[in-house]
Amino acid sequence: MTAQLRPQIADFCHLEPLPDPPPREPDMQQDIRIYDFRRILHLRLSRRGDVLIAGGGYLRRRAGDDSEIFVPDCVVAFGVNPRGITERNGYVIGEVGKPPDFVLEVGSRSTGTRDYTVKRDGYADYGVREYWRFDYTGGRYHDAALAGDTLVEGRYRPLPVHRDLDGLLWGYSEVLDVELCWDGGNLRLRDHDTKEFLPTPEEEQRRREEEQRRREEEQRRREEEQRRREQEQQRREQEQQLREEEQRRREAAEERVRLLEAELRRRDGA
Repeated sequence: MTAQLRPQIADFCHLEPLPDPPPREPDMQQDIRIYDFRRILHLRLSRRGDVLIAGGGYLRRRAGDDSEIFVPDCVVAFGVNPRGITERNGYVIGEVGKPPDFVLEVGSRSTGTRDYTVKRDGYADYGVREYWRFDYTGGRYHDAALAGDTLVEGRYRPLPVHRDLDGLLWGYSEVLDVELCWDGGNLRLRDHDTKEFLPTPEEEQRRREEEQRRREEEQRRREEEQRRREQEQQRREQEQQLREEEQRRREAAEERVRLLEAELRRRDGA
């Protein structure tokens, strides 16, 4: 069982930042997927101020224990002080008061085997509620292209991973309330209810720009329609004025004829 932790420290400013972990072996494919995953989550959870979405720093029980060398690719924790943990330059469970709720590791040449062996045991021991692994190679670095575990009585139990007819692999994360997907080597997130992929920040920006263009186009259409209605109203008013003017001319001509006829009758009777 996980030991009772003391309450979370609200202010980390009096603590020295943890040291930076050693540089990882360069892996552009891994870095891109980690970066995109965090940004999509940030976009998904941007309205909450108590969520940490980070990675690349130490995850430890105690700050001074240099034997704890886990450096998760992505850590998610709810109900915490994200700014304070970021300034601490690492996640110290004893200081925060709880373990992370979610950890993700992306497979690489240098750490792939540790991800599904040593780290799996370590994160379970730390009390991380869900631990997910993604291997963009399809299983060359990990024991599976996509795998997830949930903590049950201190031990990890594998979560179901499904394969769609098009080859898409996906599993549901209860912690994040989204589906993690292996899509042709790409790590994507999908809404569990709508089955729509969550947009990247660039896709969301394009969507907003397109929505703005549609609103502006609709506004132009309404303004153009208003101009057409005003022009039509002006045309009808002008036609009405012409009809009234024509009516006045007819009445004036008829009056002249009437007066002329009256004058002729007067002369004939004289």
